[in-house]
Amino acid sequence: MSRTRRALDVVDERLGIRALEYPVPEHANKLAWSLGGVTAAALVILIATGIVLVQFYNPVPEAANQSVRYLVTQVWGGRFVRGVHFWAAQAMYVTAALHMLRVFLTGSYKRPREANWLVGVAMFGLVTLAIFTGTVLKWDQESFEALGHNLEVGKLLGGVGFWFSPTFAGNVPILIRLYAAHVVFIPGLILVLVALHMLLVKKHKISPHPALPSEGRGDQAPAAEPTEPFTHHLRRISSFGLALFGLIGILAVVFPPGLGARPVQGIEVTTPPLNFWWLYSLENFFGLPAIIYGELIFFGLLVVIPFVDRSGERYWRRRPVAMTLLTVFLVVIITLTILLKFLATKDHLGMGG
Repeated sequence: MSRTRRALDVVDERLGIRALEYPVPEHANKLAWSLGGVTAAALVILIATGIVLVQFYNPVPEAANQSVRYLVTQVWGGRFVRGVHFWAAQAMYVTAALHMLRVFLTGSYKRPREANWLVGVAMFGLVTLAIFTGTVLKWDQESFEALGHNLEVGKLLGGVGFWFSPTFAGNVPILIRLYAAHVVFIPGLILVLVALHMLLVKKHKISPHPALPSEGRGDQAPAAEPTEPFTHHLRRISSFGLALFGLIGILAVVFPPGLGARPVQGIEVTTPPLNFWWLYSLENFFGLPAIIYGELIFFGLLVVIPFVDRSGERYWRRRPVAMTLLTVFLVVIITLTILLKFLATKDHLGMGG
């Protein structure tokens, strides 16, 4: 045996790396079935760029906006790194949403994978929180108004919304607490859930393609379908990740994220990031409580899916009820998102505008 092979065997004996060589069916190498891996690649980019950004960011309200401005104007490559971080966050949100859509279309949330679907829903919620906290950290007018909405939502929640109360830790500005959530709590929870997600995938294996015959309860791909070790599958994921990084890099250069001036209290003139537009439209119609009810309904529907749809059918053409409900769900979200551009913005916080 070569020295390299002996060294790898020594490492594997202690870390069990070869456990990653479990078989992966051929259909899992297609992009649609690799979106979870692409989402993980976006997370890696976010962590790498975030490590750079925290070296220059000052979470004190009086200095936060200026520290971001210094980063993008005075630090070599700072504008690019911030742009990559911003677009990686958008990419992670989009790929996570598309991954969940693919899982729904192929019935991959069904027995015995219900728990993994719930893990995915929790991760999607954390990604949403990460985008919100990241929006607030730049501490411009958009950030200030976004935080204002959530402070009001916290009041509506009463005791449940204690964390969004400025009096929860009166000696620490809420911006610093949001900074801690953004760089420590939320990423830490996501990493824990990613590990759990991967362990469950290894336990239950990649779900079978619904158009192919499956064995037993559908937890095993057909024996005739070619497989390869998961370590080889990781190479394809890495290729998709590199392509994603290239696209993100282009977007960071061509469309760098904006940064407004320090916020002015008493006005309401901005709209939230795109992924929150549908909630903002609901708020225009029904007021601030619509944010709470909208989010509860949205994630509540996601949570109950595997417990309501318990049939063994996975192919989308033979699931007319599920496909109809999915269509209605998407039409509502997309319509509410588009409506924001046509509805007159209302004053939600009593600040005028």
